[in-house]
Amino acid sequence: MIISFLALGFNYQAAAQRSNLISAFSRSYTHEANGEYSKAIETLKSEYDEASYELNLRLGWLTYLSGQFTGSIAYYNKAIALRPLSIEARLGFALPASALGNWSQIISRYNEVLKLDPNHYTVNYRMGSIYYGREDYAAAYKYFELIANLYPFDYDALIMFGWTNFKLGKLREARILFQKALLNRPDDASATEGLSLIQ
Repeated sequence: MIISFLALGFNYQAAAQRSNLISAFSRSYTHEANGEYSKAIETLKSEYDEASYELNLRLGWLTYLSGQFTGSIAYYNKAIALRPLSIEARLGFALPASALGNWSQIISRYNEVLKLDPNHYTVNYRMGSIYYGREDYAAAYKYFELIANLYPFDYDALIMFGWTNFKLGKLREARILFQKALLNRPDDASATEGLSLIQ
């Protein structure tokens, strides 16, 4: 009989904690929508449990929005430690890391994602963009080639693969890709510029 009352008490307490947490998340979304990031953060910190993936992920996002980039990275790293297969936490991590210019850390996290999901569109696109920005067109090529093959009519894949081919001197391939990009966006300035440089 005593055990039954203890179990009932424990279940009631657990249900109350879940209800409080749901309420805190709800309030945090309202504060976020109003641009009140510090209030959203404090609302969640009042229910903080460092073993909660969801809290750490959400706090990573909110601290990023509030400009607390180092704190945001710490929350995202906790989320990754709690859920080692999480892709969303690694994508989140890239936001504050890019704000701080930590590109080597971003590349490391993106490579972790690609081990989990080699065809991940967003990460392949971003890796291609990082190397393109560094003018390492040969490295960028493999990422843009993959997404252009997986998504043959995707504008972003076509235009970046087109420019990468152009930079590598593969003008015939670049022309074809720019023309395909124009099928997707007929008045696109980037594709039009690319074609004018080839002709």
